[in-house]
Amino acid sequence: MSVRHRLIAAALAGAATPAMAGVGLPATLSDHAVIQRGTPIPIWGTGTPRTRVTITFNGRTARSVVGADGRWRAQLPAMKAGGPYRLDVTSSDGSRASADDILVGDVWLCSGQSNMEYPLRRTLDGDGEVAEADDPQLRLMKVERQLADSAQASFAKAPQWQRSTPGSARDFSAACFIMAKDLRDSGGVAIGAIDDSWGGTPVRAWMSEGAARASGNAEPAALLDAFRRDRPTALRQFGEQWGAWWRGQTGDKPGEEPWNAPGRLAWKQFPSMAYWNDWGGDWPKFDGPIWAYRTVDLSAAEAAQGATLSLGVIDDMDQSWINGVAVGGSSDPAAPRVYKIAPGVLRAGRNNIVVYARDLWGPGGFKGPAEVLELTLADGSRKPLGTGWRYTRMAENDGPPVPPWGNSSGVSTIYNAMVAPLGPIRLTGVAWYQGEADVGQAGYDRRLSAMMANWRTQFGDPKLPFLIVGLAAWGKPSATPTDSGWAATIDEQRRAVVADRRSALVSAIDLGEWNDIHPANKTDLGHRLAWAANTLIAGGKSGKVGPLPLRAVRQGGDVVVTFSKPLQALSSSRPIGFELCAATCRYAEASIEGATVRLSGTGTSVRYAWADAPVVNLYDLDLLPAPVFQIPVQ
Repeated sequence: MSVRHRLIAAALAGAATPAMAGVGLPATLSDHAVIQRGTPIPIWGTGTPRTRVTITFNGRTARSVVGADGRWRAQLPAMKAGGPYRLDVTSSDGSRASADDILVGDVWLCSGQSNMEYPLRRTLDGDGEVAEADDPQLRLMKVERQLADSAQASFAKAPQWQRSTPGSARDFSAACFIMAKDLRDSGGVAIGAIDDSWGGTPVRAWMSEGAARASGNAEPAALLDAFRRDRPTALRQFGEQWGAWWRGQTGDKPGEEPWNAPGRLAWKQFPSMAYWNDWGGDWPKFDGPIWAYRTVDLSAAEAAQGATLSLGVIDDMDQSWINGVAVGGSSDPAAPRVYKIAPGVLRAGRNNIVVYARDLWGPGGFKGPAEVLELTLADGSRKPLGTGWRYTRMAENDGPPVPPWGNSSGVSTIYNAMVAPLGPIRLTGVAWYQGEADVGQAGYDRRLSAMMANWRTQFGDPKLPFLIVGLAAWGKPSATPTDSGWAATIDEQRRAVVADRRSALVSAIDLGEWNDIHPANKTDLGHRLAWAANTLIAGGKSGKVGPLPLRAVRQGGDVVVTFSKPLQALSSSRPIGFELCAATCRYAEASIEGATVRLSGTGTSVRYAWADAPVVNLYDLDLLPAPVFQIPVQ
């Protein structure tokens, strides 16, 4: 165990309930942990209410009293890098907790979605990186995926600190590991790296409800409140939102939608109750939505009851109805679908179960097996639902709304379970690689700023540095100026950084692969993150960040764009990808003059690399790329 309790009856480290026997420490303060140097050290945990606890660490002592909620907190003075040390906590009730092999150094939190989650073993030269991962002064902690609809004080699935070895590093975040390894080499102190990431997740899931409300998510947060008070009503309200989206996509009139009128669709039998990748034909290549439909007959006595609908795992997302009433939905590709059915939804005779299932990549649809699908009535009787399903395949669409509860795209659902339980841990900084799931939703700069402020509050540092990775190129290349939601999101990342003096933009635009949203080159990205970290932490003495556009000014018949650093064009005498925009945008001939780029012609704004997968050649003298941007012409 990460923390050894010397009472047999002691609860697990950091357990949420205050009704526990004995004193405990959280997962973040377990064996092999790294504690942040150079700042007062918070120590916290659990225990029996009103008992006294004594904390000793590296020759220092602190004391606290357990509150009525079963929790205590103390503080030790700031310490220099060093160790290993032992952390001991003793309680007046006679219980003890301890953690061994603790180092004092720098702690980094790495978070975001799948490109941060991308494992070391899959990066360029991943086998070599894994083989050379042994470093007793580098410690890794990987937080497992977990969800909660309210903020938790402890992890449901507690992570553990581990020394860096090939075994602990192979599935750790590649970008985070390589950054941490570089920082070990440049700083000469112990590094603790926390991989806290989840693919396919929007930024709203990673911040507190208060931060979400303040950054444009007040409506879904209010719906989440309603869900806590009155689940059936909230499900119906969300079903109305989902229905409005569907009617906007298809032109269906109210009452004509598949969940209200399934007879309007042409249905085919499920080949088997398994992921559709196993159905043969072209199904293994299909990513998109289907409708699934089944009926179940009930007597009047059966229909008068409440029930539970169990559909098993559906990959990636679903929205489900019975008799036209929305009963549940989720975007968690690993979670079994178990939906409570309120009395009054079922009816005597034939009942229609309709499910919209949408796959984004990989396996799709119902996982099965058939035995897990059933309708369980309140009296305990069961109606098997594993056979008799039919489907109709649909064209891809813009993507439906997802409920703000119970899934990885909800409001605060990841923050509550994977960030809040980190507690008041002190950090050197945060590396953040996320945004793909927010493409097409304006206001990312506002949401990102709210998340940064939220985390700075939790981790007790208003100046906590953030390294923001600008998205890598992905999508169909374009030979003409075009609108790009991908580029717009990267530009909003840039704007959030420009407005925040304790953040840095780390552009990955040139590391992307147009046909793979998960580019394998996390090696160069990790190096860039380490350079940016040294710039923010050491004031630029040992690091470097890429060039940023500062302003665009009209000069005669040209526009001159000034950058923060001198520039060069690789493999050419001129940079490409600049556009001058007014009513429309056009490519502009460009030339470099030191830290400026002169564009031939005029316009009201300048765009650079404005495409899903642009070709770029504008770099600074440190070989760091200029980011995607759009700025007005002054």
